[in-house]
Amino acid sequence: MNSLMRHVLGWVLPAVLLAGCAPDPGDRIFPYPYQVSDLDNGLRVVTVETGYPEVVALYIVVNVGSRNEVEPGRTGFAHLFEHMMFRGTKNFPPERWEAIMQDAGAETNAYTSDDRTVYHAVFSKEDLEPILELEADRFRNLEYSEEVFRTETRAVLGEYNKNFANPMRKLDEIVRKTAFAKHTYRHTTMGFIEDVENMPAMYDYGLKFFDRYYRPEYTTVCIVGDVPEDALSLVRKYWGRWERGSYEPEIPVEPPQDGPKTVDEGFHTPTLPIVSVSYHAPAYDDEVNDSAVLDVISYYAFSENSDLYKKLVVEEQKVNAMFPAYYDHRDPYLFSVVARVKEAKDTEYVRDQILAAIERLRDEPVPAQPLEDVKSHLRYGFALSMNSTPAIASTLAHFVNMRGSPETINKRYALYQGVTADDVQRVAKQVFVENERTIATLRHDPEGGAD
Repeated sequence: MNSLMRHVLGWVLPAVLLAGCAPDPGDRIFPYPYQVSDLDNGLRVVTVETGYPEVVALYIVVNVGSRNEVEPGRTGFAHLFEHMMFRGTKNFPPERWEAIMQDAGAETNAYTSDDRTVYHAVFSKEDLEPILELEADRFRNLEYSEEVFRTETRAVLGEYNKNFANPMRKLDEIVRKTAFAKHTYRHTTMGFIEDVENMPAMYDYGLKFFDRYYRPEYTTVCIVGDVPEDALSLVRKYWGRWERGSYEPEIPVEPPQDGPKTVDEGFHTPTLPIVSVSYHAPAYDDEVNDSAVLDVISYYAFSENSDLYKKLVVEEQKVNAMFPAYYDHRDPYLFSVVARVKEAKDTEYVRDQILAAIERLRDEPVPAQPLEDVKSHLRYGFALSMNSTPAIASTLAHFVNMRGSPETINKRYALYQGVTADDVQRVAKQVFVENERTIATLRHDPEGGAD
């Protein structure tokens, strides 16, 4: 399930104006006026007026994640550069960067996902110009020594070890590695452990990775909130001289799975058994409704409001956590149902109950009223979550990475509204097929499971 328009200045080419003002929101789920413009160097600029005064959220979305790590032995670099980007430049060393952000009272952070890396800050609108200058400098002029590179790669290895002490993280790694044969979604954002361990010796490759992807054509600058009148001209001033690159990765296409897969993995520290049932599923789309239908299925059949959850968690109390996992991706990914089982003897029973629920989706139409209730929940839950400038900007970053414009939000939620019981049955029959299924179980095994 997924996370959660002003006058065009003369320097923006009319041909690249993708959307303009929308004064009457009507039924649009994203009602805020926005503008999308492209600079000559390929940098995209999205400004959104939220109506909340004085505050601006600056979200810089780089379309590079673990999906882009196409070379064998070179995984984890998108996440590594989330760290490296805080190492400063000649103009703004780390201490000066931090001081400027603190003086502005800015809340700053960054994250990496399969499809994107996002750098974000929230501050008063009068500080937009100095922070745009600061951020443009590190995107153009990042500089670090080989020693600093080695230090940061060792920190990333520590983060890997910490993350994968969590059994849910380990399960995700196992499912991906089993279900995918070719596509780069086969590895997590952290990368394969052997690649992370080898990172300290890859200084030269790191320079190449940064040079390939930290380019304007991969980047969108989102300015959200009480947007100053000169916001676009300020972006042009500080980001317009950033040089376009030429690298285009060849993302491998995942072939059809050649049959059902099963993996049973031991985990070296005590954990309750966890079972996951996964199927290859469509990528994010705002034109064809298949992925939107799967979001509806997620909530209807496997959320805390579902009959299966009430049975396994509330009534029988065989499971203490259950959730669907179908997240928007640029390429086809996985639809998963995950359950943590209280007693090992019930693991197969829980797995079979999940499979039975999936089979019912294929065989039995969803009743009309529950379907309408789910669609209403998706719509109004999203609308209620848009309750601050940072919340709006965070959601925007996700969708801008998917399609480059806030308009995709309106198109996607229009698809939800049109989902029918026939759609649910059709997509269930199309996606939930045995040959595209991977069942994974993680259990405590003191003799194994540690990398």
